[in-house]
Amino acid sequence: MIVTLSAVALLGVLTFALLRGRYVGPLSALVLFLFGFFTADTDAVRAICRALADAAHHIA
Repeated sequence: MIVTLSAVALLGVLTFALLRGRYVGPLSALVLFLFGFFTADTDAVRAICRALADAAHHIA
C-alpha cells in the first residue's frame, strides 16, 4: 500500500484540527501515533490492510 504525500498532508491537517479544537488531547494523539508507528513495522499491517480492503469491498 502506497501512501502519497497528499494523504499524509491531509491526515496531518486533520490531526492538527482535532488537536486545535480540543477533540483529542495531546496524550491521546501521541498514543495513537505510536500505535500506528509500531504497527506499521510489523506483519500485522498486512492483515489490517487486507481486512480494511475486504470491508470496503463489502460496503461498495
